[in-house]
Amino acid sequence: MHSYGKEAMMFLGDHWIGTEPFMEEFATIGLDAVVGSVGNGSTLRLISDIKGVKYTEGRFLPYFFPDTFHENGDPVKEAKENWITARRAILRKPIDRIGYGGYLKLTLDFPEFLQYVEDVCNEFRELYENAKGTTPYCVKKVAVLNSWGKIRSWGCHMVHHALYQKQNYSYAGIIEALSGAPFDVCFISFDDILQNPHILKDIDVIINVGDGDTAHTGGSVWENPQISSAIREFVYNGGGFIGVGEPSGHQFQGHFLQLADLIGVEKETGFTLNYDKYNWEEHQDHFILADTTKPVDFGEGKKSMYAYAGTEILVQREKEVQMAVNEFGKGRSVYISGLPYNFENSRILYRSILWSAHGEAVKNQWFSTNFNVEVHAYVKNGKFCVVNNTYEPQKTTVYRGDKSSFELEMAPNEIKWYMI
Repeated sequence: MHSYGKEAMMFLGDHWIGTEPFMEEFATIGLDAVVGSVGNGSTLRLISDIKGVKYTEGRFLPYFFPDTFHENGDPVKEAKENWITARRAILRKPIDRIGYGGYLKLTLDFPEFLQYVEDVCNEFRELYENAKGTTPYCVKKVAVLNSWGKIRSWGCHMVHHALYQKQNYSYAGIIEALSGAPFDVCFISFDDILQNPHILKDIDVIINVGDGDTAHTGGSVWENPQISSAIREFVYNGGGFIGVGEPSGHQFQGHFLQLADLIGVEKETGFTLNYDKYNWEEHQDHFILADTTKPVDFGEGKKSMYAYAGTEILVQREKEVQMAVNEFGKGRSVYISGLPYNFENSRILYRSILWSAHGEAVKNQWFSTNFNVEVHAYVKNGKFCVVNNTYEPQKTTVYRGDKSSFELEMAPNEIKWYMI
């Protein structure tokens, strides 16, 4: 293809067997670009974080197909939802080009949609000009720990095109929240820890999310004392750990959660039915829940979770722990039963990461008090932006990097750029 003066582009979506874009070998196969369908922020980062190509491109939704473009269809609604979620991720790691796909003729009967696409394109150009080529401010470094590590970056809990799946959405929400959050996010495997125990030294918080006995949480790998001791040492010396669902879940040596002592939470699997459980008092005035406006949405949640003595329960429902925190040596852990993606839950995860990393003091830096509004700072470029992630007007207090603040009213979907 190159000999004919053409570029080789791969569509990352339905079929990409044998390519594995996040393996180092990917850069050697000669591709010039990768394009993929953007269903949300996670799918955008799945594309934009790929290295070894000249450029990346996102194919936005909706596709120009009859299932959306018909007499009673509302393509603008779908386009708005798609852009809002994708924009969060673009502001952290932009793709190089955007586009749409399908039958162009179908759009002719929807002039409002055509106008909206024009607006999106103009806004993308502005975002790209301001964000490309610089690393946005990151509050902490977070590592998602599972059996795949880097080779399943951003796709570890993904269903095709970010589709809903009942057994998955409570976990996928964690990855989606991270895709547009002000953290340096990496994905590491248990093999990475075995091969290089020092890999955790640059990490502030480890996240282990999923059902027990799966590749998401590790399964039998927790029988290896090198793994459990490495995580315990990391937290004991001051690191943070966030477990979602059944973190470290694998029945072994009398425990299901192999980090139960660290997390402060265990699952009743029938082996401790003769133990009474006394710790059920809630502490909803905790730092992590300070911005909540309604009962936390844990999605599917988890059954049969109980807390050890000394663990601080934030939320329990019908004697089943849904959220709890624990101190372990100099470190901290947070347990969450599940966290579907929405703006309020994204703020809960943000605060969980800060608290587990002893980072409460840095909260009011490049920060919005309204969780519907986010702040992204590009210190090297001398710019920062404030983004309204909703299609409703919002009011907020914006904190700069020096913790000075100003009040701001924002129009629906508005993004404002400022000089630092």
